[in-house]
Amino acid sequence: MKILVINTGSSSIKYRLFDMAGNLVLASGVLERIGEETSALTATFLRDGEVRQKSGERLAPDHRSGMRLVADALTDPETGVLTAASEVEAVGHRVVHGGEDFVRPAIIDGRVIEAIKRNFALAPLHNPVNLVGIEVAMSVFDKAVHVAVFDTAFHQTMPARAFRYALPPELYIEFGIRRYGFHGSSHGHVSELAARMLGKKPDEVSLITIHLGNGASMAAIKKGKCIDTSMGMTPLEGLVMGTRSGDVDPSIVFHLASNAGMGLDEINDALNKRSGLKGLCGENDVREILARKAKGDGDAALALEVYAYRVKKYIGAYMAALGGADAVVFTAGIGENSPEIRAACLEGLECLGLELDREKNEKPGHEAREISSPASRVKALVIPTNEELEIARKTHEALSPDERSRL
Repeated sequence: MKILVINTGSSSIKYRLFDMAGNLVLASGVLERIGEETSALTATFLRDGEVRQKSGERLAPDHRSGMRLVADALTDPETGVLTAASEVEAVGHRVVHGGEDFVRPAIIDGRVIEAIKRNFALAPLHNPVNLVGIEVAMSVFDKAVHVAVFDTAFHQTMPARAFRYALPPELYIEFGIRRYGFHGSSHGHVSELAARMLGKKPDEVSLITIHLGNGASMAAIKKGKCIDTSMGMTPLEGLVMGTRSGDVDPSIVFHLASNAGMGLDEINDALNKRSGLKGLCGENDVREILARKAKGDGDAALALEVYAYRVKKYIGAYMAALGGADAVVFTAGIGENSPEIRAACLEGLECLGLELDREKNEKPGHEAREISSPASRVKALVIPTNEELEIARKTHEALSPDERSRL
């Protein structure tokens, strides 16, 4: 089965085509700058056993024309791997917010589209454009079954004690104010691989998964189910991120409004786009911050210290919530590639049974690997995430007779 995974942004479309027989990536690419004077399409494709790439400028005034360009790239004699768009049997769509409506992927129909619309208020920057991508793709790839895979679905197993805020109940009932969590495809993917590395089934392990990219989140996973996660109603809560503040005192909003003359939009922009690592040191690229720290930059050193300390606190909290863990798992761009950040996050946690092997941690690699010492009671693992493959797998599962019977 050929499954196309689509991630639609406000001005971009990312895609990846899988042959599910061997989880083989046949083609991938990204169309950027949709709606601008010129757009840019980068297509990567498998040809004669080799991975090739071609980039160029295109004209994509809107998402509909952009999706047609994606279909053309997949079928073009030079860059394509298909003879016709109809060869795509299923399309998996990343949708950021499923609210409480979805605990698993869903085959898209009128009911699902209405539910995605109901959750616009919870993800106003993402769900509307995700839906545009769905509607356009359903017309372009009209022979395929379309499946919505929600970032929030993996976290819907959280108990009420974890997802409810201590607020008046009508705010939850009427406005959906609760913890939802995000990066669900990533947490779910690496948790399954971690269980396999430990020689166990997912329902036999307790894990703390740590997704560290420009956006960052953690999850406490017990017997294959998420019981807590760091992001909240929105992706702003939790860890320090590239440009997001993470946890702050909510009264800061009122203090800034009253004393700094800042409006709500300005405060929202500050917390989401001008805070985090960028707010602490003026830079959100961890590689640049590490280089500055190495040269003695105090702001860079403090930014990294605050960043790692927040992760460390969540590890302790999730150890308590789980009653102990079999492993902590680092993933995503920073988690997979920065030994210094990993070491800082785990420093001093020997009291919890976590002991890092410095040599293993420093050794470069792109494969899943263990970085804890033989004496460590809790394993420390690095596992590359693959959210697109997870979306493809969930799409494939949604097409099974058992899942169809749930609809």
